Amino acid sequence: MRIKSSWVKLLDVQEAILRRRSIRSFTDEDISDEDVRQIIEAGTFAPSAGNCQPWEFLIVRDRITKQKLAEAALGQRFVSQAPVVIVVCANIKRSTSRYGSRGQELYCIQDTAAAIENMLLMAVSKGLGTCWVGAFNEVLAKEALELPVGIRPVAIIPLGNPAETPRMPRRRSYEDVVHHKKW
Repeated sequence: MRIKSSWVKLLDVQEAILRRRSIRSFTDEDISDEDVRQIIEAGTFAPSAGNCQPWEFLIVRDRITKQKLAEAALGQRFVSQAPVVIVVCANIKRSTSRYGSRGQELYCIQDTAAAIENMLLMAVSKGLGTCWVGAFNEVLAKEALELPVGIRPVAIIPLGNPAETPRMPRRRSYEDVVHHKKW
């Protein structure tokens, strides 16, 4: 597998990880279809259980649908203010066909989460801002997107040029989170 040459030398991985922030304020500048494509393609390079690749991506630019998604996201209005919103969904059938209930309850969520993180890092490497929105009413989001049965929305990702530069939030230290041999 060969990575497109246009992806080469965006940002060092460590730099992208350290620069990533949740952006909740965006400029009005539009995002190119090519940037959106590369961000979603980065998601498709994520690992997945049994290589089932259960992810599905909806690209939303329509103002009314973005407003419905903001309402579904418990009134988080910044969702509707981003030029693009990507909704990452899990195709439950893809995971359950091989792993049954564990695929439905866990693997499709883990797999889409890995895709989401790849997308967030690709966006920051391009100088774009995102926010991983997981707090939303799933029923309202499904209705807004007219999702078929078996497709579950996992995250709403507003995408745009950042109109803010948030400081890094406090992080737990290595010593605080690591355990050796036993708890």
